Amino acid sequence: MKSNINRLHKSSFSFPTSKKEMEELSWEQADIILFSGDAFIDHPAFGTAIIARILESAGYKVAIIPQPNWRDDLRDFKKLGSPKLMFGVTSGNMDSMVNHYTANKRLRSTDAYTPGNKAGYRPDYAVSVYSRILKSLYPEIPLVIGGIEASLRRLTHYDYWSDSLKPSILIDSGADLLLYGMAEHSIIEVAKRLENSEKIGSIRDVPQTAFRTDSVTFDDRSIVVLASFEDCLKSKRAFARNIVLIEEESNQIIQRRILEQVNNQWIVVNPSYPPMSEAEIDGIYDLPYTRLPHPRYNKKELIPAFEMIKDSVTIHRGCFGGCSFCTISAHQGKFISSRSKNSILKELKKICNNPDFKGHITDLGGPSANMYMMKGLDEKQCEHCKRPSCIYPRVCRNLDTNAMPLIELYREARSIKGIKKVTIGSGIRYDLIIDPRNRPINASSLDYLEELVVHHVSGRLKVAPEHTSQKVLKSMRKPSFDTFLHLHRRFDEICRIHGIKEQLVPYFISSLPESELEDMADAALQIEKLGLHLEQVQDLTPTPLTLASVMFYTGLDPYKMEKISIPRSIDEKKIQQLFFFLYQKEKRIKLKSELLKMKRYDIIRQLHL
Repeated sequence: MKSNINRLHKSSFSFPTSKKEMEELSWEQADIILFSGDAFIDHPAFGTAIIARILESAGYKVAIIPQPNWRDDLRDFKKLGSPKLMFGVTSGNMDSMVNHYTANKRLRSTDAYTPGNKAGYRPDYAVSVYSRILKSLYPEIPLVIGGIEASLRRLTHYDYWSDSLKPSILIDSGADLLLYGMAEHSIIEVAKRLENSEKIGSIRDVPQTAFRTDSVTFDDRSIVVLASFEDCLKSKRAFARNIVLIEEESNQIIQRRILEQVNNQWIVVNPSYPPMSEAEIDGIYDLPYTRLPHPRYNKKELIPAFEMIKDSVTIHRGCFGGCSFCTISAHQGKFISSRSKNSILKELKKICNNPDFKGHITDLGGPSANMYMMKGLDEKQCEHCKRPSCIYPRVCRNLDTNAMPLIELYREARSIKGIKKVTIGSGIRYDLIIDPRNRPINASSLDYLEELVVHHVSGRLKVAPEHTSQKVLKSMRKPSFDTFLHLHRRFDEICRIHGIKEQLVPYFISSLPESELEDMADAALQIEKLGLHLEQVQDLTPTPLTLASVMFYTGLDPYKMEKISIPRSIDEKKIQQLFFFLYQKEKRIKLKSELLKMKRYDIIRQLHL
């Protein structure tokens, strides 16, 4: 793997990662020191960079310790001394356990957020490990945790890797304060209050934070009280009920405090900030990111995660899809915050000025690429709406699904001098284009599809039907497979009319809630009928704070409190995944062998094995 040296030789650093670099900046002490499980890349696709730039813009001196060694004499945790205000800890852009292990709990041999794609540079449960070390070394210094690992573990959650319920990460880590979601507003507010000599233990009212306390004041109008951690251990129904309350509260613009008891303490989760305005989100992405790895990596191997996103641009945040297995709404929120067209075009022009840019923008996207600028027609109606999805089981009548702002953005982006191609790397929601009856969702929907296919696909367009079975799709809050078939036909027709050769690449998941062998057989037949040789497949990983993880652990539909089928064992999960690969002889033979053991001759006949 090549070195970063050619790309980085002109870059400088705003954020020191060593004592020497602090001295070069003439700093005696940092105000805030951030610890991250990822290599440090000053690019707005990485949360640590955004938080560092936000703090810097507010006048704070921020130092960063990327991927500290937790196994030696802890010199990485000591080398910069203590900060003036606080330590911040994150596992990085991924939950460390998802980063480390496959869905079958096998240890991964790579880590895309590390130079050379090398594994082993962060611990399991990284936030807790880093936090406990810092608390042992600097017990008097405020410690704040954030990022996706902390965010999704802010309350009692099912941990797939230990197959157990765990209490809030505030208990295990010993942190003073947790910032959940995209925490730009809350980190600035906490920093200001610490700068004003307020004690971390008295900072209890900042939105989008969570904390431990020995006592709480009950006010029925402004709080939601969950079943305690101990009650959840005793009752799966209590735990299932909790996720419904958490999800319903987080789906509203106007939220209440959430309280949960653990032993003799309480976890308090404050309501989130309102969705960001266009000006606020522009302000974040307009900051002076170098868009490069830190110069400390100049002579090291490439960082795969950076190579993948270096020429991509985030255009919005949030997702109103409400998929039961997805973490996006639990972390970024349901409501879309979109950047202005001018802010996006300005970032694109900045990329064009990079001498290493080859002319290909690899993504203009977000969690779902085509949700840009979509929001409630009457936003007052959204304030107390508890629907987990704005598009399932049907598109909300109050949702503005106009795709013209995105079409105009695409057209202007591809006209910028220096840009040869703009492709959309993020997945799209095709149920925002057509409905199960093959009708356009909006007058501009088919125009969007044509613009996308003709100008913004480089051979392959990723979409996510996830499954073919209606009962499985229902449990996931995904549209019927017929909708995908309609899209497939329209995609092929556009390619034929314009004389282009593109490929639709569907993404499927096995071992989902309600997925039984019959459902997998149906999927195998549908896939074979379409002539697909699947590449984009995954076995479900039950991720903390998702509805699917609660289904997996409890065997219940939390909303109906009815028992559902769940493939739980590793053997079951391995068998389900075999159905996706019947075009491979060895896997076809393996599947037949497993079905014979189970005496499932009906499925063997159905699939002609």
